[in-house]
Amino acid sequence: MYTPPHYKNENIDEVREFIKANSFGILVSQTKGRLWGTHIPMELDFNEHGNTFLYSHISKANPQWKSFVDGEEVLAIFHGPHSYVSSSWYQKEDVPTWNYIAVHVYGKVEIIEGKELIDSLKKLVDTYEHGSEHPVSVENLSEKTMRQVNGIVGFKIAVSEIQATYKLSQTRKETDFHTIVNQLENSSDFMSNATAKAMKQSREKE
Repeated sequence: MYTPPHYKNENIDEVREFIKANSFGILVSQTKGRLWGTHIPMELDFNEHGNTFLYSHISKANPQWKSFVDGEEVLAIFHGPHSYVSSSWYQKEDVPTWNYIAVHVYGKVEIIEGKELIDSLKKLVDTYEHGSEHPVSVENLSEKTMRQVNGIVGFKIAVSEIQATYKLSQTRKETDFHTIVNQLENSSDFMSNATAKAMKQSREKE
């Protein structure tokens, strides 16, 4: 991913938290000679040696998993808030642009089965059920329901590289920066509001 130096986020702890908070991403790989993308949640985790992994699963009917057998490199894309920025908000004439956060994760993919697959499903369900009034747990699902595991292919990605772009008007002077924030905050668009929040958080860390 092309990232100008001033938009590159190299704070690995912050980027990891971003992935956890925006875990529904796009898994991209070569499948049957074509680029193939699947939209799925991918959970960030670490082993006892501190190595970074992404865990997930796809339907066995999805041919993408067949390319996992050879342990090829894959790309996982995660995106956060984004919004159009009008140049009418600047003090001086310039071109419009787009603010956004995007993270690309590269790594070798490996199929997982048995206990490792079930453990990954438990973590996935627990992560998203914690706010439910009556949370579901894999441990309490019936044997009949759990047979559906036979219809999925689990995998993990041994992460080799993480690239993070946080394009949030860092190069803009204070007056333009705050005008952009105000315009986005006053928008009726949820993504614009979220982008303004991300901009303020980024500027506070500078």
